[in-house]
Amino acid sequence: MKRLFLLITASIFLSACASQTPSHIAIHPQVPEVQKQSHSRQTLAIETIDTRSANFIVRFSNNDNAARLVSPSEAPRKQLDELFRQGFTQAGYQVDPSSVNHMQFQLEQLLTDVDESTFGFEARSNIIINVIAKNSNQELTKRYSARGTLSGPFSADFATLELEINKLFGQLTADILNDPELNSFIQQ
Repeated sequence: MKRLFLLITASIFLSACASQTPSHIAIHPQVPEVQKQSHSRQTLAIETIDTRSANFIVRFSNNDNAARLVSPSEAPRKQLDELFRQGFTQAGYQVDPSSVNHMQFQLEQLLTDVDESTFGFEARSNIIINVIAKNSNQELTKRYSARGTLSGPFSADFATLELEINKLFGQLTADILNDPELNSFIQQ
């Protein structure tokens, strides 16, 4: 009887520990490979804003149950700002807030929808960044997006979702930093 009680208590304790899921997801986008764009150390002012209507970045849907929302552990706006500053510096620009050339990066969407079922999950990620570049007499607006789909057995784990989001961020920021049209506009 005592063994049965200990076994039940241990089972309850372990199931309680196993059901604890993280409440935040950590994303760490890395500066992608950047092609040298400017050799004259042209100045560039950079501003990054988050225009999303909600703070969560992952939404778990499980049939008829309420959706579980997961927020980032650090503000994506702050991470993107640092990423673009480092990227444009590697591209040969000098970041200077007083520059005539100004770039604003607007994070419009950063969301991964995860549909979980009994036999597996499917995650659809979408990232959209709107770029507004201004020089002394013109303005250029471009919208960049990256989409990804991930599926697997069982339920989605945070590490897999983090890798997928970071991979998409890498693709998207490489597209922006190495965009010939955007770089030629900055250099006018």
